[in-house]
Amino acid sequence: MKTKILSLVLVAGLAACSGGNPFDEGTTAEEETPGTPTDGETIGDGEGTGINRDGIPPGTVSPSPDSSLFRAEARSESETGIDAGNGYATGITYNSRNDTFTVDNIAFDGDRPYDRGTRVSSLNRGEFAVYEGPRTATDPVTGEEVDQFVYRAIYGVSRNRVRAADGTVTDVPTTQFAIVRTGSYIDYGFGGFIYQRDTDVSLPNSLQARFSGKSAGLRDYAGRAGLEYSTADVTVDVDFEDFNDGESIRGDGVKGRVFNRRVIDLNGNDITAAIASTISEDETSIPDAIFEVGPDALDNNGDLIVDIQSQSGGDVYEEGKFYAIVSGDAPDEIVGVFVLETQGTQRTRDTGGFIVYRDPAVRP
Repeated sequence: MKTKILSLVLVAGLAACSGGNPFDEGTTAEEETPGTPTDGETIGDGEGTGINRDGIPPGTVSPSPDSSLFRAEARSESETGIDAGNGYATGITYNSRNDTFTVDNIAFDGDRPYDRGTRVSSLNRGEFAVYEGPRTATDPVTGEEVDQFVYRAIYGVSRNRVRAADGTVTDVPTTQFAIVRTGSYIDYGFGGFIYQRDTDVSLPNSLQARFSGKSAGLRDYAGRAGLEYSTADVTVDVDFEDFNDGESIRGDGVKGRVFNRRVIDLNGNDITAAIASTISEDETSIPDAIFEVGPDALDNNGDLIVDIQSQSGGDVYEEGKFYAIVSGDAPDEIVGVFVLETQGTQRTRDTGGFIVYRDPAVRP
C-alpha cells in the first residue's frame, strides 16, 4: 500500500499570505472560556514565500513584531521522494456556533464537519479541545454508508485575562494552534498543524523570563496504523540579553523542557506505562524532551525554533523541533508546536501543541 502523508496548507480567507490573522473572524471575549475554542475562524494558508531563515515553517510572508503572525506545517518528501503528506490540507475552520471543525482536501475524512470528541472531548484538564472526523459518509445515489479513516483534531486558544474598569475579568485569546492527524495509514498519514499570534510582540534586550503551561497532541506511527493522544507540561526560559549574534536573529538563549508526558488511547485510557515499557524494561514513564541551547533561536519578529531531544538509558529516544511564536508586550505568552520522532525500527511521531504563559495568574 502506497502511503501519502499530508502537511497542512491551512487556508486563511482574510489573511491569505499577507501576514494577517487567519483566526480573526468574529472572535468575541464574551463567548470565550478557558479551554474552549473561540468564534468562527479560518486557520491560515501555510503557503508563504520569501522566508529566508532556514527552518521556519511557511506562513506570514513579511513578518513584523508589530503585527499578527502565523506558521503552518511545511510540505515535505519521504526518503523515497514521494510526498510525505505535510502541507496539503486546506480550509481548516472552527465554527463556534455548533462547536465543529471543518477540514478540506483530505480523503476519507467524512462529508461533514468534525464534531467535538465523545470519549475524549478535551485534554490536559480541559485546556485543549478534541474533535473527531466522521466515521462514515453517505453515497447520495445509493444511500450506502462509506467507512472513513480515523481523524482527530486538537484546538487550543490562550486565556489572556483582561480586567475592565468595572473590575470584571474576561479571557481575550491572543494565541492559537490546531493539529490534525490520522491513524489509518501504514506510514504517517495525512494531517498537519498551524500556530499563530493575533497581536504584536515586544522583545526586551535584557533580563530573563520563564513561561509555563501545558500541551496536547497526537501520536501517529510509521510502519503500522495507530493514533493516540498525548499531553505534557512545558516550560520555556528565555535569556533576552545573551547570546549577541546579529541584528535580525537576536541570538537570545532559550532553554526548556517537555515533561510529565502522558499517552492516552482514543477511548480515553491512560496507556503511558504500556508505552514506556516498549522503550526499555527500566522505563516507567515517557522521557522528558530537552532543548538544545545555542544562538539563533529567536528573531526580532518572535519566531522561535530550537532542536529538542529525549533520551532513555543514555541513548537518544526522540529527536525533533520546537516551533513557536512569542507574543505580547512583556512578552506575555508563547504558542507553538513541537514534533518529536522516535529513532529506530518502530518510528512514532508525537505532535504536540502548547501555550505557555509568563504571568503565574493565568498559568493553567
